[in-house]
Amino acid sequence: MKVTTFKIPDLLLIEPKVFGDDRGFFFESFNQDLFEGAIKRKINFVQDNHSKSSKGVLRGLHFQTAPKAQGKLVRVIQGEVFDVAVDLRKSSPTLGQWAGVILSDHNKKQLWIPEGFAHGFLTLSDTAEFLYKTTEFYSPNHERSILWNDPTLNIEWPKINNPILKSKDSEASHFDMNETYFA
Repeated sequence: MKVTTFKIPDLLLIEPKVFGDDRGFFFESFNQDLFEGAIKRKINFVQDNHSKSSKGVLRGLHFQTAPKAQGKLVRVIQGEVFDVAVDLRKSSPTLGQWAGVILSDHNKKQLWIPEGFAHGFLTLSDTAEFLYKTTEFYSPNHERSILWNDPTLNIEWPKINNPILKSKDSEASHFDMNETYFA
């Protein structure tokens, strides 16, 4: 397993070692010991989620507030997405900064998004199936959204005409540097 860091602390790109030949491939998609070694703390995933999206669907930027904040380990098993994480930690020197990466069934990369981040993705292929593990259960009372194209964040999404949005995403709040999202 190869782990790459971003300029944003604690956000990690994980690339599993893939064994392939003319029959296909095999890789270990999750190993508790290796993962905890990479993030340098104990972790307990409580929920696995699976979504399928059509080309142009944009989901996000979503997060849950404390005490139900979620860490997420995300990957794509079919298709390709542009995946984004935004640092919402008030005490972080990278508050309001974002990182984006292509996740696909071909590259098999995974993104670790710790608690304290907003998350979203844009489907680039005809369809994409997206899997993610969470450290906390879904809690609608703690769920929040930040507008995907907020000018303060200035996320450089791949060019796509009229992304397909759910109303909670198109009507989400703007990012506010003075808001205390996470201490």
